[in-house]
Amino acid sequence: SVTKAMHSEWPLTLSANGNITAWQEAIIGAEAAGLRLEEVLVNVGERVRKGQLLARLQNETVGAEVEQTRASLQEAVATQAEAAANADRARQLQATGAMSAQQINQFVTGEQTARARVSVLKAKLRADEIRLAQTYVKAPDDGSISARLATVGAVVQSGQELFRLIRRDRLEWRAEVPAGDLSRLKPGMKATIFTASGSPAPGVIRMVAPTVDAQTRNGLIYIDITQTQDAKAGMFARGEIQLGNSKALTLPQSAVQMRDGFHYVFRVGDDNKVIQTKVVVGRRADDRIEIASGIDATQRVVSSGVGFLADGDTVRVVEAPTPTGQP
Repeated sequence: SVTKAMHSEWPLTLSANGNITAWQEAIIGAEAAGLRLEEVLVNVGERVRKGQLLARLQNETVGAEVEQTRASLQEAVATQAEAAANADRARQLQATGAMSAQQINQFVTGEQTARARVSVLKAKLRADEIRLAQTYVKAPDDGSISARLATVGAVVQSGQELFRLIRRDRLEWRAEVPAGDLSRLKPGMKATIFTASGSPAPGVIRMVAPTVDAQTRNGLIYIDITQTQDAKAGMFARGEIQLGNSKALTLPQSAVQMRDGFHYVFRVGDDNKVIQTKVVVGRRADDRIEIASGIDATQRVVSSGVGFLADGDTVRVVEAPTPTGQP
């Protein structure tokens, strides 16, 4: 039986490989220094909410310092009130001459000193309260804990990493694409990522990297994975980026044979002799293959069994058998 090439609209895709990574991985560290880690409340893999308590440092000493500063502030406020009253009386007696200018200046200076003392203690109380709040390690955003280095009983230092958090559980696929294809890609284009298990996960191009690697001549494409499925950070994945649709001349894959590294079809001439013809193939979809060049849509081509034919064989064209049985 014979067939003819058909024109159809096929999706145009670009294949690429890359790694799945976290969109942003927040490093959660200790801000207070020299304190013992008293309690760890989360573990790797747990989902947390913004502001959720993750760990607690020993804070009895810091709490005592806050109370001490608060008491000192109350004492300074009382002293300020007394100094202000004395300064007011001195100003009232200034016109009468009952007090010397030196005494009046002493009372006014005492008032200013007391006011400054109150301001200093207010600032110190605020600093102590911040230090007390830093003994509670909280999540900066929603997400999942990807790493935990916090150990109960350890004395932490300022800036020491305790946890890592995948922000909002967002993953992205960083695909490597040849430099010549970068101009064809735009943010917003859709993609399909195939994980290690083979399951597809949809994605959308978020950004095209502005630079190209000088050694590999490849550029990075950042694609947000909209449905993570079984995708995990650190996983290698392949995928296809959808560039749109284009016209394609297609044949059944059974009509195309590969010999010596080239693709051939067998055209049927008017004398019922087959002519082996080299073709250039392109995309594949289901049981059809794109023919980029070599034949056109008017020529008859052997639809199957090409492996039993040789160039110049005489054939008899029959109608393709009609399938029988219930649909």
